Amino acid sequence: MQVELSDDPAAFGARDWTSLVEADPEGSIFHTPAFLETWWQEFEPGGRLVIAFAEDAGATAAVCAFDVRDDLLTFLGGFDVSDYLGPVGLPGIEDRAAKALVGTVCSLEGWHRGDLAGLPADGRWLPALARAFEAAGVRVETAEDGVTPLIDLPGDFEAYEQMLSSKHRHEMRRKARRLERDAGAFRLVPTTAENLDPHLDRFIELHRSSEGPKGKFMVPGMEGFFRHLAGDLADPGPFRLTFIETAGELMAGAIAFRFKDSLSLYNSAFDHAHRALAPGMVLIAEMIRAAIDEGVGRFDLLKGDLEYKYRFGARARPVSRLLIRR
Repeated sequence: MQVELSDDPAAFGARDWTSLVEADPEGSIFHTPAFLETWWQEFEPGGRLVIAFAEDAGATAAVCAFDVRDDLLTFLGGFDVSDYLGPVGLPGIEDRAAKALVGTVCSLEGWHRGDLAGLPADGRWLPALARAFEAAGVRVETAEDGVTPLIDLPGDFEAYEQMLSSKHRHEMRRKARRLERDAGAFRLVPTTAENLDPHLDRFIELHRSSEGPKGKFMVPGMEGFFRHLAGDLADPGPFRLTFIETAGELMAGAIAFRFKDSLSLYNSAFDHAHRALAPGMVLIAEMIRAAIDEGVGRFDLLKGDLEYKYRFGARARPVSRLLIRR
C-alpha cells in the first residue's frame, strides 16, 4: 500500500473521498471532504495541511487529513467543532492502512508530538493506529476524549418511549403538555432554501443570548463557520436546522446532520425568556420522533457528557485520543 500526500486544499474537491466515509462504519459527517474543507477555509490555523491518500491496487483505500503546526500533529478538523476525527477507509484494511499512513506521517518534518483525538474507543482505527505508531518506535498513550451519548432508535415512537424509564417518559410527556397548555399548539419547522437566512439569524440570536460559555461561543468567526456549513451542506445535503414554533414564535432551534443512518445533534439554543416551558427539551423529543418516522437508526447527541442527554435514553459511547511523541 502506497501513500500519496497533498498539501493543496483543492484536493478536497478534486479527490472527493465521500464514498470512503460512507463505506467506513466509523465514517461521519466530520470526516467528509465537504466538512473539512469548510473548516479549513474558516479556521485555517497557519499550520501545514497534509492529506494522506493510501492507494491499494490502483484505487484509494483510505484517507486521513492532518494539521501540522507548532511541533504538534493533529487530525484536521478542530477539537471544538468536530466530534469524530481520524482516518476513513474500506472495512477490513485498517491495520494495513494504519501502517502505511503512520509510516508516511513519521517521515514528515515539523512535529515531535501529536494529539490525535476523536477516535471512537469501540472502533477499529484506534487500536490499529496505536499498533502502527508503536511499531514505528513512537511512544503512544491512549487517553480519554469524552463521550458521545447515542440512542439506538426502534421502528416506532411508542417503542422508543418504552425504552425510557417511567420517570423520564412521564417527564417528556409532561413538558410537551405544559408547552402546549401555556404557549399554544407547537410544531416542528424545518429550514428550507427559502427561509435559511432568517432561520440562521434567529438561531445565532438565540445562541448568543445563552448564559455562560455557550453564549460566548458564537463569535463572528464561529458564526461564519456555521453560515458556511449551512450554505455548503443544507438540504438536500446533510445540514438540518429545525425549530419548534408556537404562536408564530421560533422558541428553540437545533442544528443536526443527517448522514448515513444517523441524525447527529450538533448544536442547539432556546429562548431563555421561556426557560420554564423547556422548549429545547420538547424540540429534541420531537426531533427524535421525526427521525424515527424518517427511518433513522441512530440519534447521536455527540460530545458532551451532559445529564439531559441520558433522559432521552442515550448510552455513553467513549471517545479516545492517542498522545504520541517521537
